[in-house]
Amino acid sequence: MDRLWAPWRIKYILSPKDEGCFICEAIKKPEKDKENLVLYRSKNSLVIMNKYPYNNGHILIAPFEHNIEYENLNKDSLLEINILSQKMIKVLKSTLNPDGFNLGYNFGRVSGAGLEDHIHLHIVPRWNGDTNFMPVLDDTRVISEALLETYNKLLNKTQELLCQK
Repeated sequence: MDRLWAPWRIKYILSPKDEGCFICEAIKKPEKDKENLVLYRSKNSLVIMNKYPYNNGHILIAPFEHNIEYENLNKDSLLEINILSQKMIKVLKSTLNPDGFNLGYNFGRVSGAGLEDHIHLHIVPRWNGDTNFMPVLDDTRVISEALLETYNKLLNKTQELLCQK
């Protein structure tokens, strides 16, 4: 019998589940950026790692504005999210060397949104051969590196590329 070890999941399994918005909570607490996996804060939005990623390096870009209607998102936030997506793709390419990316928004539970009430853009790095039998046969994803290791790599490169004067 094969076993997959994911000891970091026990913290999530045993923790109380918040009803609130994890993005808004991260926005309010810059002193907890590492704990919340925040990689970057700009004027109108932030870049945060997905705590339950589809792949290593799965990040989210979200406006500070708590908003569920994409068509009502202010122009400054909309522009900033798109500019940040370009920059974060450069960070991911230079750090994790993916072969491609999936970018997208999920609006509403029916579309797969885990967090329905705060707009956020997903950027998911992809590698040739990263789809294997695990998701198909066992509804399981294999994440090959601990979140904090990936966070530290991405944080260093994000600061290098985005915080330049």
